[in-house]
Amino acid sequence: MDLNKSISQATQEIFQTMLMMEASPGQAVTERAKGFVDSVSAIVGMAGANKGMLAIHIPASTALIITSSFLMMEVTEVDDDVKDAIGELANMVAGSIKADLTEQGQEFKLSIPSVVCGAEYEIDCLTDSDGVSMPFSIEGGEFLVEFHLQK
Repeated sequence: MDLNKSISQATQEIFQTMLMMEASPGQAVTERAKGFVDSVSAIVGMAGANKGMLAIHIPASTALIITSSFLMMEVTEVDDDVKDAIGELANMVAGSIKADLTEQGQEFKLSIPSVVCGAEYEIDCLTDSDGVSMPFSIEGGEFLVEFHLQK
């Protein structure tokens, strides 16, 4: 199972088709991101034969750019529209990765996205897991996509 390839392809495809934006992947790392400042994070849980999570962590300024593109109107503050858009983005990326992994024999169901935002927060879930964190850049900002499966 090539998580790097699945994350990269799913994220790039969603950004191209839904947002008309190019998302360029960076070098994936195995360390988990925990602390975030002035950001929005959306998490989609996975359950079944495999348990895990997909998370997208986006600085607030980048979340505004993404949401503005998503809604095709200028968005100037992190509000319910931004939280909904970033949650839906995580849901679409998770669904695309799920489809890819299902073809490889990995069965699981997805949860409804949970969204967290704030001036400073930490996310600590699935402590006993393997996975990757992949940074992406778009015009005007960067964000991080994490995918972890429980050991």
